[in-house]
Parts: sequence; structure tokens; C-alpha cells
Amino acid sequence: MDSRKLPYEDNSLDVVVLDPPYAEGFFRRNKEMLAGGDGSHEQFRENYSNGEVLDTNGSKYHQAVLDVYYKAGMEAHRVLKDDGTLIAKTQDEVSANTQELTHIQITNFYEGELDMYTKDLFITVRSNTPAVSGMNKQVHARKNHSYFLIYEMDSDPTNVLYTDD
Repeated sequence: MDSRKLPYEDNSLDVVVLDPPYAEGFFRRNKEMLAGGDGSHEQFRENYSNGEVLDTNGSKYHQAVLDVYYKAGMEAHRVLKDDGTLIAKTQDEVSANTQELTHIQITNFYEGELDMYTKDLFITVRSNTPAVSGMNKQVHARKNHSYFLIYEMDSDPTNVLYTDD
């Protein structure tokens, strides 16, 4: 389902798990240019987008990825109970030869705009080598890990383990 338009009532869920496409190649406007068209990421293409162009409302490249996370986060905020938890899976990426620290960008938005509390972060490391296509010279580190970011709706400062006092 589209994580930006959940079919649930406001304040109705305890937990939302968000795992949208986190590579800009899944958001290209031309179906023939979608990631996985050459067979290299076919499984991801089918699982994340059904091989179809996703509606990005005009955003492109890495901004399209962020827009999905931002809108899905707002939708999760709407459907989560006051003490609900959002688990978001993501991976940093290099887009247009620019390092994009997606996990930080998402966290800044969820904390700053949605007033969520970042409770935890888990890092999973894959055992195989990450695939890289169309690269003649490596400029940035390959991403061999993903993040599971845990956010809580309750941003009550009394839940903090320590204070500056």
C-alpha cells in the first residue's frame, strides 16, 4: 500500500513499520529507466514498486526519496496512538555524486517537524558486496548497511534518561 495514504483511522495503531524504496533509482519518471530494468536489481524493483513508476509529485532524485519518507512519516504520525512507535528502515545513498545521509535527514525531519523522539537505531550489515552500476571511478564508500530507526510519538522530556541540571 502507499505509505503516504494509509487506510487507517487517526490515532488507531500502536506501531507502524515503514520500508519504502530508499534508492532514487526507483523514482525515475520513465519506466525504462527505473532501477532494475537491466536485471541487476529486478527483485527490488518488483518488491518495491511492482516495476511501475511511482508518483513523486514532481520531486526527483534523492529529494523524491526524502519526500516519500517525510509524507509517510506524517501519515504514520496521524495514525499512531499517542504512545505509538514508528520503525523506519532506510539506507544512505550517493545520488548525483553527492553523499546523502538519509538516516540523518529523516531523523531531523521526524524530530523537528513531527516532534517525535528518536528512541533507538539499529544497523544491519549485509554479507555480500553491494551492487554498483554505471560507476567509472569510486568517490564515496559503498553502502553495505541499512538502518532501522525507532521513533516514539511521546516526546515528553521527562522520559529522557539524563538532563543538564
